[in-house]
Amino acid sequence: MKRFLIAGGMLAGAMLLGSCATMSEDECLAGAWGEKGYSDGAAGYPMSRLTDHAEACAKFQVTPDPAAYSSAREAGLRTYCTFDRGWAEGRSGNTYYNVCRPEEEAAFMPAYQDGLRLHAVEEAVETATSALNSAVARIRDREDKLDAKQRELRGEGLTDEQRQQIRDRIQEVRGEIRDARRDADAANAALEQAEWDVRRVRRELSGRYPV
Repeated sequence: MKRFLIAGGMLAGAMLLGSCATMSEDECLAGAWGEKGYSDGAAGYPMSRLTDHAEACAKFQVTPDPAAYSSAREAGLRTYCTFDRGWAEGRSGNTYYNVCRPEEEAAFMPAYQDGLRLHAVEEAVETATSALNSAVARIRDREDKLDAKQRELRGEGLTDEQRQQIRDRIQEVRGEIRDARRDADAANAALEQAEWDVRRVRRELSGRYPV
């Protein structure tokens, strides 16, 4: 994946990180900034995470210890910026915040990008499966409605106007069934392609990773 895409993910991720409190009152009052820095580094968070913590703790009149946090975060990053972790992060579809040093990225990034490739094609399978299930459910629902309307049309005591309204609705439902069947066909084709892509990517990566 290109670096500009990763950068875009960083921006979206940073907005998400800042959207909720990152520390509880108990965590703020405990003041274990070294422990927090290490865990954040091990999770691959950027240094801006400390700003989020400061905002979360300000309401409790607690100020972070930047030196303790930063030093411990660097130690945590050493467990994050590895080949194995790159693969795991990519497989999970997690955002990379450009936190690794260039020499560490040489191992981390190829594995991360390979993990993202597999994550993307597996996600495509899930998306196509969901679309297919939705289309099939719509077909069944509309077929039930069609049966009900056809039974209604055979009923006694209907005026000509009522019968025409029922016929019009029957035509609408038949159109909805056709649309749903087209959607099902498209989703099924997408699913077959996605499953083929998963097999292909797994074959390509099988010699380097546990796929």
